[in-house]
Amino acid sequence: MSAKTIVLVGNPNAGKTTLFNQLSGLHQKTGNYPGITVEKKKGKFSYKGISYNLIDLPGTYSLCPSSADEEVVLNILSNPQNPDYPDCVVVVGDVHNMKRSLFLYEQIQDLKIPTILVINQIDSIEKEGILIREENLPKYFKTPVILVSSRKRKGIEELKEAISNGVSEQPEQIFHYPEEFRDAVNELKNEYSLDDYLAWLFLTQVKTKNIPEKYRDRVTEIVKKYKLIPKRLQLKETISRHQLIDDLVEKVVYKDPTHQTFTNKVDKIVTHHFWGYFIFFCILFLLFQTLFYLSSYPQDWIESVFVDSSEFLSDFLPEGPLSELITHGIIPGISGVAVFVPQIAILFFFLLLMEESGYMARVVFLMDRWFRPVGLNGKSVIPLLSGAACAIPAIMSTRNIENSKERLITILVTPFITCSARLPVYSIIIALVIPKGEGFFNPQGIVMMIMYLLGVIMVFIGAFIADKIVKSKYKSYLILDMPNYKIPFWRNVFYGLFEKSWSFVANAGKIIVAVSVILWAMGTFGITQENEKTDYFANVSLEDSYLGKFGKAIEPVFEPLGYDWKIDIGILSSFAAREVFVGTIASIYSLEDNGEENLKLKELMGKDINRNTGEPTFNLATGVSILLFYAFAMQCISTLAVVKKETNSWKWPIVQLFTMTGIAYISALTAYYFLT
Repeated sequence: MSAKTIVLVGNPNAGKTTLFNQLSGLHQKTGNYPGITVEKKKGKFSYKGISYNLIDLPGTYSLCPSSADEEVVLNILSNPQNPDYPDCVVVVGDVHNMKRSLFLYEQIQDLKIPTILVINQIDSIEKEGILIREENLPKYFKTPVILVSSRKRKGIEELKEAISNGVSEQPEQIFHYPEEFRDAVNELKNEYSLDDYLAWLFLTQVKTKNIPEKYRDRVTEIVKKYKLIPKRLQLKETISRHQLIDDLVEKVVYKDPTHQTFTNKVDKIVTHHFWGYFIFFCILFLLFQTLFYLSSYPQDWIESVFVDSSEFLSDFLPEGPLSELITHGIIPGISGVAVFVPQIAILFFFLLLMEESGYMARVVFLMDRWFRPVGLNGKSVIPLLSGAACAIPAIMSTRNIENSKERLITILVTPFITCSARLPVYSIIIALVIPKGEGFFNPQGIVMMIMYLLGVIMVFIGAFIADKIVKSKYKSYLILDMPNYKIPFWRNVFYGLFEKSWSFVANAGKIIVAVSVILWAMGTFGITQENEKTDYFANVSLEDSYLGKFGKAIEPVFEPLGYDWKIDIGILSSFAAREVFVGTIASIYSLEDNGEENLKLKELMGKDINRNTGEPTFNLATGVSILLFYAFAMQCISTLAVVKKETNSWKWPIVQLFTMTGIAYISALTAYYFLT
């Protein structure tokens, strides 16, 4: 017997992800829907000997999508041929926003798919002046209704039991479309043997790509024939449904209008026009101080482990190319990135805390005031904050921005945000050229924060310029759901922390191993001529190797910025991925015969002398120049590929590549000139 498919559907911030984690445990995987860069989560669970496939669909407010992630929900629920089409839909409703939740629930119910309603987040409703009249639930709902606190696992077993029992009763259709549209609905309905509501739903879609392909042309013809305006059809349905929902909510949920919730009280400060920004700035300050203060201890330990491992393998393995490759190529390369995992984990930890606690929505609200004048809206802050982890998923997440102009501008400026791949570069350079303070207060943390703020400033400048170039006749408005504040669900936080940190290590590791092998080969071998015989694979010094000659060949391009040929190679290798810079530098220094062994990377870099100037290679001027170059340059092939896919054009990634790299070069040149 094949496993049944259960899908979770609900509004954003309804607690759907937490419920998904509780049902599936760790039996889950993530991926993208075919042909679309919207993440989907799939999991499994068993109950009473029956296996179930569990799918967490993107959050949506209705079956009339306004963004790409919402389109996924309609595509699956309206198409029985879709491989993810469910045997049962679990609609996750937030007890604090029942009207919105019931709107989506009734739409899905009218699709005639077996449906279960979960009323979530009931653990603290009494403190918030909310009372659910449980005795009225069976009277007014014709499908199972389960009261759940997914954070405290309350109601999870009852939900599994309801899924196991199945939903046999098919309630009558709730919404009946106006009589004036009957001919149009019947024409589509009869031609394809569709249910009444599904035919109506197809006619209400502003974009026909939201519906299965076989209906698109016919829907367009009928809309033109009957001169239908889809938005007006949606409005009629909304008004009709809400008249019934308002009455229903009064019968099942009581809300004390005089009760002041904890969320209301905190929001008076957190969203204040002055204190809100002050608190946000303090959180950022704390984050960057913590990055350096707490991470220094595990970093030293990780680096020592790699140095000791390299020394042990060097003594243990027989001399030869394999030993050299492992000890002077692969290990230093991987060490160059692994050592910065503690800092990346701390960054992810803060971002996940902000998201889990409900604070992230307040950041969106605060930033809307700043983003609006430069052609963005508050929703752009989610991709921009996500960009602090990685620009690739951040650019994908712009799909929840409805306005196409604002979405494009967000895509164009997101790579300015300092991503976790830049963090290893910033960390090693700042540690070399900025003195370390005493105790928790650390000037290096201040400089790191400045680097992040530089990215934010460039976002505003870039968006302002793009707003003047990219034209749009539509104006957007921020519609935002403010979730209640809650104590973070630590299982979600630590699972997300592990998932994101491991993803960084695994993805960077693949590239670094490949680059390390190439660099070792290029840095070990060169051309020699002896007795009129040319040896193309002779063991030579680093400077005479293929790598050394290539670095010296491109040195004139970057010499005005204060870089030597070793840094040049690191810069070029960074176009595969920015974090490769540190791994590349580590590999180069491990290949160089400097008469000193088992020194840590920072010590090797600190002792290096630039052969052109006779001064330390990594001095203040060169260090600031490198920091600025990495702050602004577009050095990520994968990001360019995603921009091409999201904009469906090579025009915008090419504009990004040349514009950002040009800004980076000029900024680095100016800084080096003034500091020397």
